[in-house]
Amino acid sequence: MKTSRLNDPNKVIVTVAPTGSEPTKKDNPALPTQPKAVAETVIECYKAGAAVAHIHVRDDDDNPSMAFNKFEETVNLIREAACPILLNLTSSGTQGLTYEDRVKPFMKLKPEIASFDAGTMNWRHSFVAMNEPKFLEFLGEKTLEAGVKPEIELFDMGMLYNAIYYIEKGFIKEPANFQICLGAPGGMTATPENLLYMVNHLPEKCTWGAFGIGKASVDIIMTALALGGNIRVGFEDNVYYHYRQLAESNVVFVERVKRLVTEQNKTLATPDEAREILGITKAM
Repeated sequence: MKTSRLNDPNKVIVTVAPTGSEPTKKDNPALPTQPKAVAETVIECYKAGAAVAHIHVRDDDDNPSMAFNKFEETVNLIREAACPILLNLTSSGTQGLTYEDRVKPFMKLKPEIASFDAGTMNWRHSFVAMNEPKFLEFLGEKTLEAGVKPEIELFDMGMLYNAIYYIEKGFIKEPANFQICLGAPGGMTATPENLLYMVNHLPEKCTWGAFGIGKASVDIIMTALALGGNIRVGFEDNVYYHYRQLAESNVVFVERVKRLVTEQNKTLATPDEAREILGITKAM
């Protein structure tokens, strides 16, 4: 079985995750947090070669939020600019949110993709990121109802086996799309060995990408490219371009992947090509 699974042998899908919920402007002043800044960053990253944007939002004080109005404003700004990048809206959230709060953005705004964190974990040894079985069943049902493709985020091997269970039960349709997330405290460490181990256990009918958090991000990028994977980059995962050198923007991460992909004699997938590779047929 090839490690690339159903990924295109000549195209690499780059996802940009420009904001996330953890970094702050104290970590990197260039972090975009409000809708206008996030939308502008997404459009710039599309022009640099990104095919997918993974969107988190913040409240007016730049704190992590699942406020629908922030998602709506961000998505509308991107769409009004006629930017064809595929949108991936997060469904994650801290404790205290209802199931409806977490799915409302993708149910109402109908992006191409929504995140599906495939299990509960002790996030950064600080709090419990809750994704209990009833919520994952609910989330799977709602992605099917909305016609939105789940991006199954895997932080450890247990989450992979959870995902396979939900595929077998019909809550997720094949071919599934996985995002391997390594280096978050509480999850698997970001090493080439761990990435290869996870890739070797993915189901046959799937596409996949990967990213590493923090200082291991480049190691994971290069390993994923060698294995035929797609790539995620952005301030959500790493605010540094080199050791002790803050990244000037999200764009520089996309540009670095483009250079590496070119050295492989491959090209970055356009949004339309990404849609085909991921099996997304619904016109937005």
